[in-house]
Formats: sequence, structure tokens, C-alpha cells
Amino acid sequence: MPVSAEPTTVDPSQNGSAPANRNADTPTSEAAALRPHAEDAFAVELAALAAQDDRPRPARWKLSPWAVATYLLGGTLPDGTVITPKYVGPRRIVEVAVTTLATDRALLLLGVPGTAKTWVSEHLAAAVSGDSTLLVQGTAGTPEEAIRYGWNYAQLLANGPSRDALVPSPVMRAMAEGMTARVEELTRIPADVQDTLITILSEKTLPIPELGQEVQAVRGFNLIATANDRDRGVNDLSSALRRRFNTVVLPLPESVEAEVDIVSRRVDQIGRSLDLPAVPEGIDEIRRVVTVFRELRGGVTADGRTKVKSPSGTLSTAEAISVVTNGLALAAHFGDGVLRAGDIAAGILGAVVRDPAADRVIWQEYLEAVVRERDDWKDFYRACREVSA
Repeated sequence: MPVSAEPTTVDPSQNGSAPANRNADTPTSEAAALRPHAEDAFAVELAALAAQDDRPRPARWKLSPWAVATYLLGGTLPDGTVITPKYVGPRRIVEVAVTTLATDRALLLLGVPGTAKTWVSEHLAAAVSGDSTLLVQGTAGTPEEAIRYGWNYAQLLANGPSRDALVPSPVMRAMAEGMTARVEELTRIPADVQDTLITILSEKTLPIPELGQEVQAVRGFNLIATANDRDRGVNDLSSALRRRFNTVVLPLPESVEAEVDIVSRRVDQIGRSLDLPAVPEGIDEIRRVVTVFRELRGGVTADGRTKVKSPSGTLSTAEAISVVTNGLALAAHFGDGVLRAGDIAAGILGAVVRDPAADRVIWQEYLEAVVRERDDWKDFYRACREVSA
């Protein structure tokens, strides 16, 4: 069948391709959903920004670039509305990411595990397009159809290739509707599937050879991809594909205070949805978790006096959030509701000791050489020794 340049449109209502969270029977309120999408959880803030945003907006953007950056970084609007920070880090990083999306160049968020790549990606899509659900989750088994399109095989066998039988991917829908698509863990996708994006990003076109048609991206379309630069055994991006992205590297938090702030905010958000105790009562334990993680991944204590060995795990901010959240759950259901050293000890052990042989030795040396010597950490030392026995 010859391929023509005849453009076609994608009807998101066909073949059940509309996002699941937009169905009438799907709960979208924060009270109903365990983990609401960003555009639902922060709908009030997004609406307040849109109401007071008088700056120029790129085609089909819900907010101006300035308002998108304010949504991510936080601030106070002229009417007194407080916008909570979604990302704690250098302002310039957010500004570069937002301005990239305002051009025709795709955005690649790169960083070690736990640097909020997925979190930033979701909130960028929510602020720009009002919909963060046009998502392709990258894995070793991600097929080409997840990026291009698939087929309703019952209709395909019955009637042959047709528009009714075509099932658009999230990327195809974003192209047709002028929205932001997301590809998570791009480097986990096989190299030949990754390269499916080259034509989409360079020509802004997705051919459909079976129909002799193509989908042409309309203004407003762009793509955010995330990639982990530390995991081994993943697929490097080809030079041709990497050139289609503007890469923004998300760093680890610069200071203990910044990381404590990030962990506290996220644990508080998660805790509210799970009816867990308030974070402020456990801020000292959060600081301990963050200090332990920073010292072990940095290879030196906070005062710079003692060198320590680093375990095999990444000990990311995301893992610190998980350890504290689990500790709060223990405190709520099996304690007095106050986060204590015993509630976080087991979680830290599980995060640090990934290799039962090598990591356990590193952890024991850290306990004896560092934790034991801190007078105000005696309860933490005893709790860690107890779970490590």
C-alpha cells in the first residue's frame, strides 16, 4: 500500500483510548484516590494560577511559562493564594526545563535515582497541558506499539486495517491534541524501540503505513522523557535520538536542610492520604535518616572528619521518604503515634543492606565508628543494633 502525506486526526474516544482517570465512574478527588494525579491533587492551585496569569501562553498551554515555574517552585500570588513547592532545587533548572517545552525540542530529565525526575515530569505535564496521564512506562518489554500505535485485533481481522481498528498510543494522542506526552525510564526501553521517537521528535510526524496516512503534531505537542544515569544494564540512547532532546540534569539536594525539607513535605503529603501521624513530631528522626543516607552515599561524615564506606544501594531521597513513611505507619499502628528511632531502624537496614555480605559489613562498621560515638544518637544506635542482630 503506498504511503501518502495525507494527515489524519485521532479521536481519543475511539477504542477506549481516553485516560482512565477521565472516565465518569473513576474517582478523581483526593479523598477517593490513594494517589491522585497532579492535576487533581493540586487543582485549586492550578486554577488560582490560571485565574491570575496574565502573561503570554504558548499554544494550547494552560499556563504561561512563568506560572508553570511558579507552580513547581512555589510562591504567593497577588490575592494571597499560597502555591506549595513541588520541587526544591535550583530555580534555573526549572526555568530551563519549562522553556525547553515552550520550543519544539523535547525534554530529557536525567539524574541518579531519587532526584524527583518522575515527580517533576508529572507536574510539568499537569501545569502545561492539564493532563499528566499521557504516559509510556519504559521497561525492557516495552513494545514499539506503546509509542506508535496498536490495533484492535478483532476489528482488524474482521474488516482489515482501518481508522476504527487503530488504537492510538499516548504519544500519538498528544501529537494530535497538542499536549505533553511522558516517557518514563527511556533508557530501559530496547534501543530499536527508543529510535521510534526519532521521526516523531524531528519531523513531528507519525506515519501510519497500513492506512497510507500520518498523524502530524499540532502546536502544543511536546515530550518529556526521564532516564536514570546510574543503573547498569540499560540501553544507552543513540546519538541521533539524544540530539532530539534538551537534557536537564536533576541534582541531589545540596544540603541536609534541603533534603530534610523535601522528605518532610513528601511524607506529609503521603501521610495525609494514609491517615498517618503529623510529620513535625518526627522531624528529629527524619533528620537522622537523611544524615545517615547522605554520609553513606557521600563516603564521609557530615563534619568531614571520618571517612566511611558506601554500600551498593543508591540511598536516594526517594528511599528516605519510603523509610520515614514506613516508620510513621509503624508508629501509628504499633506505637504511640510518635515517630521514634525504633520505627525507622528496620527501614534503614533494608535500604542500606542490599548485598547481604558486603553491605552488612559496611553498615556494622558505620554503626560502631560513627553512630555509637554520637551522644544524642544512643537510642538510634540501640534500635539499629537490635534489628541488625
